[in-house]
Amino acid sequence: MWFVYIVKCRDESFYTGITTDIIRRLSEHNSKKGAKSVRSKIPVSLVYIEQQLDQNKAARREREIKGWNRNKKIRLIMGLP
Repeated sequence: MWFVYIVKCRDESFYTGITTDIIRRLSEHNSKKGAKSVRSKIPVSLVYIEQQLDQNKAARREREIKGWNRNKKIRLIMGLP
């Protein structure tokens, strides 16, 4: 099982990623072992997660969400259409 996730960074920005182990990945982000773009913005907190059946579907969904503007991401996080 793969997960698409969004974390909120210290500077209020969002980072979207995929993983098979969300707890490990959050730990990596917060210990500066995760994505380089997040390292200067820790701590991060998980604000959204969804399951995907395989890596390809997760990667496609990640790319889709990364292409969205901030307001659309906020609506997703809040569970709004």
